[in-house]
Amino acid sequence: MDIPREPPKKRKKYFYGAAALVVVVVTTVALSSLDPAAPTVDRGLVYSDTVERGTLVREVRAPGNLEPEFIRWVPAVTAGRVERKLVEPGTRVEASTVLLELSNPEVQLELLEAQRQLSAAEAQLVNLRITLEAQRLNQAGVVETVRADYLEAKRNADASDELAERGLISESDVARARERETELEARLEIEQERLRIYSESISTQLEVQQGQVDRLTRIVEFHLNRVASMRVTAGTDGVLQDMSLEEGQWVLPGLNLARVVKPERLKAVLRVPQVQARDVAVGQRVAIDTRRDTIPGRVIRIDPSVQNSAVEVDVALDGELPPGARPDLAVDGTIELERLDDVLYVGRPWHAQEHGTIGLFKMVGGGYAERVSVRLGRTSVSAVQIMEGLVVGDVVVLSDMAQYDRHQRVRIR
Repeated sequence: MDIPREPPKKRKKYFYGAAALVVVVVTTVALSSLDPAAPTVDRGLVYSDTVERGTLVREVRAPGNLEPEFIRWVPAVTAGRVERKLVEPGTRVEASTVLLELSNPEVQLELLEAQRQLSAAEAQLVNLRITLEAQRLNQAGVVETVRADYLEAKRNADASDELAERGLISESDVARARERETELEARLEIEQERLRIYSESISTQLEVQQGQVDRLTRIVEFHLNRVASMRVTAGTDGVLQDMSLEEGQWVLPGLNLARVVKPERLKAVLRVPQVQARDVAVGQRVAIDTRRDTIPGRVIRIDPSVQNSAVEVDVALDGELPPGARPDLAVDGTIELERLDDVLYVGRPWHAQEHGTIGLFKMVGGGYAERVSVRLGRTSVSAVQIMEGLVVGDVVVLSDMAQYDRHQRVRIR
């Protein structure tokens, strides 16, 4: 008896399926072992530069403003109310130009009181001079009277001696005459000394009173100056830059009423970032860009303090000012720090840091660029020194390639 069997086609089917699976696995392994395709970058979006050897000029660029070298603030000497404004900002003024007028009745009253006190002191000086002179004359009269009495007593004593020799008067009368002479001689000396003291004291007393008069005179002059200061003058030749006051406004002593500048003498004040200011020094050359012209200058002062993460640097302008240059005009300044001769350099990449190591894409031909590690040296505004990683003639991409940090190779077309 015969046994039925399955047809052989089913085994062929399994064989073909296993073979297909093997092919898929082998293909997958082969594809996974291949490098990923390089991403493509639009050439129009790439900025590149060529490595060169030569002189690298290190510079620092900073914004700033033009400011006058000479500024004169006009302060209020005394309190007062603004009665009239005679000049508007922007007007050229002279030292004697009256800018505005103030008023204050109390200042006038203080002047009148000071003048009254001065007049009283001057009258006291005159009266004292007359009184002291009269006392001196009286004492001089006393001295002359005593001198006359002394001379008379001396003559009587001499006559008594002659009469005593003849025996016409007694010895007691002679002694009495001599005592009278001695008494008047001593009194004469006393009165003369008193006259000398009077004479010397006159000048001292007059000097004291004269000092009082001089002091009150200076007080009157002070009040006169206060009254005169209420007609506020510019104090110097120049241009009135600012005077933000209105008529009727009350001002206090010491308040700055106006600012006068000399527009033909300007300087540039640059605000250099504090991290770049450490290499700035007095005397360095500067190019000031006014948007219309470039003016050469030099650093003359560096502010010792930091304000808003910047250091103010004053620059003296050596060239002529362009038309339209005026205080507060915004400018850009480029400070030349130093010149590095015979160094390797290239344009500054967007993320370059001084003495740092960065990755740059170097053109290798065929429209491809490969990542290389580059060690940097000193940096400038638009260039950077190359220490390692590149040679003369290498072309590197300087634009932002951060989105391709995971790739070692890119295609540029």
